Amino acid sequence: MIVRIDTQQLRIGMYVCELDRPWRETPFMFQGFEIRTDEELKTLQQYCRTVFIIANDAEGMALAKRAPARPELLKTTADLASGMKPAISIEQEMLKLNNHPGARSVYADETTLEEEIRNIKDIHAGACQLIQDLMWEAKFGRSLDVPGARQTISHMVQSALRNPDALTCFAQLKNKDEYTAQHSLRVAILSLVFGRQLGLTPAELEMLGLGALLLDVGKMKIPSEILNKPAALTGDEFALVRQHVPWGIEILEKASQVPTMALEVARRHHERYDGSGYGDHLRGDTIGTFGMIAGVLDFYDAVTSDRVYRAGITAHAAMKKLYEGRGTLFHPELTEKFIQCLGIYPIGSVVELNTGEIGVVAALNRTQRLKPRVVLVQRADKSPYPDMPVVSLAGRKNPDGRACEIERVLDPAECGIDPSRYLPLTGAA
Repeated sequence: MIVRIDTQQLRIGMYVCELDRPWRETPFMFQGFEIRTDEELKTLQQYCRTVFIIANDAEGMALAKRAPARPELLKTTADLASGMKPAISIEQEMLKLNNHPGARSVYADETTLEEEIRNIKDIHAGACQLIQDLMWEAKFGRSLDVPGARQTISHMVQSALRNPDALTCFAQLKNKDEYTAQHSLRVAILSLVFGRQLGLTPAELEMLGLGALLLDVGKMKIPSEILNKPAALTGDEFALVRQHVPWGIEILEKASQVPTMALEVARRHHERYDGSGYGDHLRGDTIGTFGMIAGVLDFYDAVTSDRVYRAGITAHAAMKKLYEGRGTLFHPELTEKFIQCLGIYPIGSVVELNTGEIGVVAALNRTQRLKPRVVLVQRADKSPYPDMPVVSLAGRKNPDGRACEIERVLDPAECGIDPSRYLPLTGAA
């Protein structure tokens, strides 16, 4: 059984299978290990507030990978497990969170998804080139094209205000070989989508989006063999990666036309609500609203993206991690609002309906979050839909008269479906 416990309750001999943050943000070499030394125990407590452990061998873990069983440790683990909240409760709590209208954005959609995809297609392509140029300029010490970045963000703000789902669709286009640059662009997109939901003014959205676009320019000073290392980082390497925050601020302060509010996004996107992050080691509301927003979005995109050393998790799984981290790693209210903004079935999610059909979430329903628009990819017998119809789950009935609902979220890699192939079919042509 896998259970979640506070790191202060960890003991030598326990098997840690998952952390409350990406493994890449820690010095641990292996994603899953038995605690063997006091040093490992102290390091876990330094980097993590909670972790997931395997309480027994019911999950089929190979005993050969662990030390001989120690009854006193197994008893300790079992005692801890007895007081743990079952993992299913997280799913139920998220469903409850998304099963009511909640606070609606002050902005109303002005265009359809299909119209806005056509409107923003060329602007997004230009933004992809822009972020590559900005990273190149940072790498070689050239002056950053901040005016160009501000103009691009301004266009993206207008698109987000008209209909945020179009930008969200384009954020599904990912290339692990261009992660650093494209990650910044995706975080910028998410910041505009989320900021719109929060009711930020256009001027505030521009500051937030600009800061998100520039938040990782400091990574260009990290040697590429470390930045693109296809394995876990050593402690020294991770310490070097952390330096990208002050290096980035140094680059941005030398550039012209980078507002203070945008600087704060880059300065504080690795701070954590409980003080366990890095940068200025701030905690709570001292991080500032923009910094706390950036921390949530940076984490979300990082864990859902494929990297050279590991595959990304589904957006649904990432939402569960965020929900679990609210009040510890992340500001509780902002985290819940972000989950409500994208929904627990974000655009690009591969889902199986209670009809047995499989589809890709293409657009959200802002009043019924559990009833998005879905591009149907496979029939119930798993044969392909030749025309791939787009259906709204709101009001759709099954042949037996039951409401059509999402049964479960699928891993795109396991079912062989690339979500980005289907999203442009909703109107980009």
